[in-house]
Amino acid sequence: MKRHRPDAAMPGSDLEVVILDYNGVIGRQPTPQMWERLAALAGWPPEQTSDFENGFWARREPYDAGELTTHSFWSGLLRGGLTAPPGSALLDTLRQTDTDMWTHTDPAVVSVLRATHAAGTRLLLLSNAPHPLADALDRTPWCSTLMSKALFSARLGINKPSPRAFEAALAAAGSPRPEMTLFVDDRHDNCAAASQLGMQALHFDGDPNTLARRLPQPLPLAPPVAVFRDSQMPALAAATAAPRPAAG
Repeated sequence: MKRHRPDAAMPGSDLEVVILDYNGVIGRQPTPQMWERLAALAGWPPEQTSDFENGFWARREPYDAGELTTHSFWSGLLRGGLTAPPGSALLDTLRQTDTDMWTHTDPAVVSVLRATHAAGTRLLLLSNAPHPLADALDRTPWCSTLMSKALFSARLGINKPSPRAFEAALAAAGSPRPEMTLFVDDRHDNCAAASQLGMQALHFDGDPNTLARRLPQPLPLAPPVAVFRDSQMPALAAATAAPRPAAG
């Protein structure tokens, strides 16, 4: 049996800051039913949901970067003669439905991050997200309590994997050493961009255990040590003394 070495390096002991992506790491991907509902609101029949998704992603980058308003984003996606002018009920429904389907989190990942936060490691969020989603995530308990800073592309005016996004995150973290900073994302291109700036990068595979093995976690509590007063020592000695052999 190997003895535990108290001086052995603990997971994440080389880290000053952890910068995390949101969707695909903390946030869960939308279900097919969510996509179908959003497509239907935009006037697309169920059998064209995949075409709707393609159109959605084709327009998403400038929306995430804050270059498109919500009205501009949706005006190019509506079908069936639908219109959604600013202030309309349909535009409000599209914005809210879109936002809601990205706000479901993985409780196991959040639990790992709570432990890392309890261990004293600073956590920052760096997410490609439009203004409505950024505002919604700001209001979540996990974001407001676990993240020392939350940075969103729409507010920065730039998306990952631009180096400017990572430089903004490092500046918001107080300019830690890049080699002592871990970036976690589910996309290879974002991880590669962080690595090029000298940061450590973890490509998240969806397994919370992978995250837990890499991030700092609180040390287990040591077993309690009994303390005896001087007045208790004679009684303790008598109780622990070896029994005398019986007389023959």
